[in-house]
Amino acid sequence: MEGAAGRGARGRRGARSGASRGRGAARGAARASSRGRGVRGSPDRAVTRGAQQRDGAAARRGCPAQGAPVPRSPPACTAAGGGEVPPAPRSRAAAARAPAAQRRVAVPDGAVAAPAAARVLPPAAGPLRLREVVSRLTLPRQDVSDAADVVNQVVSQLIQAIRSADGSFSSIERLGAGSYYEHVKITEPNEFDIMLVMPVARLQLDESDDTGAFYYLTFKRNPKEKYLLKFLDEDGKLSAFKMLEALRGIIKREVKNITRNIENVEVTVKRRKSGSPAITLQIKKPPAEISVDIILTLKLQQSWPPSTQNGLKVEQWLGRKVRQKLRYESVYLVAKQNKKEKVLRGNTWRLSFSHIEKTMLNNHGSSKTCCESGGPKCSRKSCLKLLKYLVEQLKMKHPKELDKICSYHVKTAFFHSCVVWPNDTDWTWGDLDHCFQNYLEYFLGCLEKYQLPHFFIPQYNLLSLEDKASCDFLSRQINQQWNNRFPIFQEMS
Repeated sequence: MEGAAGRGARGRRGARSGASRGRGAARGAARASSRGRGVRGSPDRAVTRGAQQRDGAAARRGCPAQGAPVPRSPPACTAAGGGEVPPAPRSRAAAARAPAAQRRVAVPDGAVAAPAAARVLPPAAGPLRLREVVSRLTLPRQDVSDAADVVNQVVSQLIQAIRSADGSFSSIERLGAGSYYEHVKITEPNEFDIMLVMPVARLQLDESDDTGAFYYLTFKRNPKEKYLLKFLDEDGKLSAFKMLEALRGIIKREVKNITRNIENVEVTVKRRKSGSPAITLQIKKPPAEISVDIILTLKLQQSWPPSTQNGLKVEQWLGRKVRQKLRYESVYLVAKQNKKEKVLRGNTWRLSFSHIEKTMLNNHGSSKTCCESGGPKCSRKSCLKLLKYLVEQLKMKHPKELDKICSYHVKTAFFHSCVVWPNDTDWTWGDLDHCFQNYLEYFLGCLEKYQLPHFFIPQYNLLSLEDKASCDFLSRQINQQWNNRFPIFQEMS
């Protein structure tokens, strides 16, 4: 990885003049876009000069050129061996920074191919710039610190009570998960995810359906955790429902003590949502209201299930050794009901990779110094924040139509995009508009094909045909935002 960074540095030194020409071409394309030439959704208009250059580059690679009519999901060029070639760099300098051997990237099994960059991104959000939008999405440090202090007080007291109240949960450990701990939280620090992890020595995993994500758990002979035997159902399976109900009972009793012990804080347990793996706390400390999801998690010291074998394809992004190291991590399972069960008994568990996702997001560069102090800054997390905000705001405006869409879809598409464009030079901070365009194109392709493979379990499609209406609606809304220069970003206060 250090060698790749060195080659990138030499490429930058050798292509400064090309970079200036590339920036001039990019500005020209942006001006052409504002005049209405080559704008997405206008196939009868002339193609921009940038699009013609991409067609020429595609022809030289032996791929079909993109004509003036822009298809909704442009076909990607196929490299030798079946891999997909991402869109051509927007400048010669970018081309010099990315060695040819690294620009040909294999798309993960079942993933949507990287779309050719046929659409021209309008000047971001009209008078705003995407960098300004990102800065507004960044949470104030003091607000984050205050919210985290309150959550830590409540959760610490809660864990002590859980450990002492019932021997079944005496071994739980705390693990922060989700966007706050991944440093991609946006708008307000008002939602936290806390995993209560229980180590378990040996369990037999049996798939409950064909997704490879949901499992029935049974103990092998002579289990060490005999205190968990009371949570078995009539078939001898470890019941997620029974364990969640027992944990919920302890938490509901303890929140009354927490309210008495912590000054000016009121804690309540929200009503249980059907099929949800979380026990949700509502913490009120005026003027703040904070939601904390407590997620019961089993930690198994055993190999990952076969359904994960072809997932986590990060070799070209993070490296082969990193993938090997991550796959040595424990198996995590959360108490999640499988809605596809013929008889809903609440005894299924779903694989969780929250701990791996946090590691990847906090160590996201192909080079070790990416986004470190003194190192080059990339746009990966900024792109993720932008799309998260866009989808969140659309969900708030259209909750019924987008009830099947969640932030995990956005995050999964982000991981796939990092594989399609694996180099730090593909995500330069100075090229934020273009990077966001690539990522947004990829996400739109997933919606239009109803195909978004789980990043760790490729056979598990997160966008099934049952979600078709929500996918179509979101695709239309995003295209409308795009063609109108993202009014949602302009609405930010």
